[in-house]
Amino acid sequence: MALPNTNIIRALSSRNYRLFFIGQGISLIGTWMQSIAMSWLVYRLTGSTLLLGVVGFAGQIPSFVFTPFAGVLADRWNRHHILVVTQSLAMVQAFITAGLALTGMITVWHLIALSIFLGLVNSFDIPARQALVVLMVEKKEDLPNAIALNSFLFNGARLVGPTIAGILIAILGEGLCFLINAVSYIAVIIALLAMKLNIEKKESQDSKVFQQLKEGIGYAFSSVSIRTILILSATISFVGMPYTVLIPVVARDVLYGGADTYGFLITASGIGAVIGALFLAVRKNVEGLSNLLPIAMGVFGLGLAALSQSRVFLISLPLMLLTGFGMMVQMASNNTILQTIVDDDKRGRIMSLYTMSFLGIAPFGSLLAGALASRIGAPGTLMWGGIICLLAAMMFSRKVSIIKGEIMLHTGKTTYKTGTL
Repeated sequence: MALPNTNIIRALSSRNYRLFFIGQGISLIGTWMQSIAMSWLVYRLTGSTLLLGVVGFAGQIPSFVFTPFAGVLADRWNRHHILVVTQSLAMVQAFITAGLALTGMITVWHLIALSIFLGLVNSFDIPARQALVVLMVEKKEDLPNAIALNSFLFNGARLVGPTIAGILIAILGEGLCFLINAVSYIAVIIALLAMKLNIEKKESQDSKVFQQLKEGIGYAFSSVSIRTILILSATISFVGMPYTVLIPVVARDVLYGGADTYGFLITASGIGAVIGALFLAVRKNVEGLSNLLPIAMGVFGLGLAALSQSRVFLISLPLMLLTGFGMMVQMASNNTILQTIVDDDKRGRIMSLYTMSFLGIAPFGSLLAGALASRIGAPGTLMWGGIICLLAAMMFSRKVSIIKGEIMLHTGKTTYKTGTL
């Protein structure tokens, strides 16, 4: 039975997307529980901030190396089948981690190896998942709403999962969090298997993977709109997103708080992101998103710059909310616009480049932020990140009309050319 076509949940009227939303919602809570438990376990076992960073880097770096090739495979193979396999492998990883943790056999080297494995799985999972969303919604005009609801789901789980994980870790240890995450994958796998997708059979392709990768990169950078969005995403990932690495330092050394202060700051950022996702979810279509991109990045940069100057907890909280809002609106809008203007036979490759631009670049940004903070302090690093984001927003505003034209071209609103540079 179809749900009422209300503005904020209209994508849920599509049966396939509704199944995905429910299954993914359960699974993401487990994912956040595992993330918190993993970091806590590493620090408990080693007491080393260096190894904490190494485990995080190990989980992210595969996205930079393998995601472009994964995008080629997403265009060659059945994306639905890829997603079933990757979710199953992620479940296996969680069960292995849980088994080692619950038996007391786990070491930091196990965690590094398991993080690399999960990062490799995610390299193939994310491009296929993002490219498949367009097939889950029955009406193409509901795609922006579906992407906004995905963002709401991710950040809503970020508010719930860590809270549950913190309680369980304190009472029963980290192993149970890993086990719950493993079981939670069953929900999304069942949802995927229950879908009835109209996927056209892929024609056998004689071209080699590297040739198709080159073709995808050429397609992306020949389009002003796609190229600009990828560069914008990489910029915010390199100089903006690493702010999360510095929040523990801000909480303890700038605001003179403890773990509770850190938790409140992260929660405020998550609430801002949820508000941003809901803000996008109520929009009727993709029109006007190009205007939001530089504004959202400007809001994010302004929030970072202001946060760097705050020494008062009650002032820092709304600033964290502002940064979470700006980052979410910018990243989700990027995703929606790309999904709208890209050719379907290249969707997997373009979404893989997009994934690499914000996930693959992030670990390098985190390393830079840590090194810079050791020299000029966390506030100074946040200030420079905010300034660069503001400058990028101003430069990007010059491309808004081109992107707006290409959106209108692909949605059938007009037929004029958008130009190239």
